[in-house]
Amino acid sequence: MRPSGRQLNQMRPVSIETNVTKHAEGSCMIRMGDTHVLCTATIEDRVPPFIKGSGLGWVTAEYGMLPRSTTSRMRREAAMGKQGGRTVEIQRLIGRSLRAGVDRSALGERQITVDCDVIQADGGTRCASITGGWVALKLAVQKLMKTGQVTSNPLISPVAAVSCGIYAGQPVLDLDYPEDSEAGVDGNFIMLANGQMIETQMSAEGATYSRDQMNQLLDLAEQGVAELAAAQLAAVGE
Repeated sequence: MRPSGRQLNQMRPVSIETNVTKHAEGSCMIRMGDTHVLCTATIEDRVPPFIKGSGLGWVTAEYGMLPRSTTSRMRREAAMGKQGGRTVEIQRLIGRSLRAGVDRSALGERQITVDCDVIQADGGTRCASITGGWVALKLAVQKLMKTGQVTSNPLISPVAAVSCGIYAGQPVLDLDYPEDSEAGVDGNFIMLANGQMIETQMSAEGATYSRDQMNQLLDLAEQGVAELAAAQLAAVGE
């Protein structure tokens, strides 16, 4: 039995509320159970120096956790003078995951920055950030297309992510914090809506895993990403 009482292949309740901020070109609040992340997308008429003049666009991301997003207060990274290694790793993951679903030539020479701020954490914050980040990105692109700044849709496919792991010897979908902290194996799976894989992060946390177990987790991840993609498309009106 999972601590939450969910079935092994059951996601936490997912909701995506769009247009939650006034100024950002795209925004949403994604809730996966008790993990809540605010995602905003900002369009800028510039690109990093290494692609300037190429005609290609760029999508990048920043990630952060609010001080009381967890059970005890964390110091703001700005107050410590630098970002932690975990933060840097996660925001790079979000950026390269979202870029995998973008036709950068169709985007044109502009940059979209997706900011993911964790309001409340209960496991799977990077997965929620990627999933909500795509919605914010989509809304920003819709504005570009509505104004005629972009004529061909640069978004190839929804990009979504979900965690899976081995908990109490069983493969489970969408780990919350009590499961994540006790799982013998946990992984993050980032995919396009059609099941094509972008990135997989799997590690043993005190127990090894077999090829069969890995395949079981991949099957669960495909199911979870399909459910998330449906929620994404519903949120953006497609």
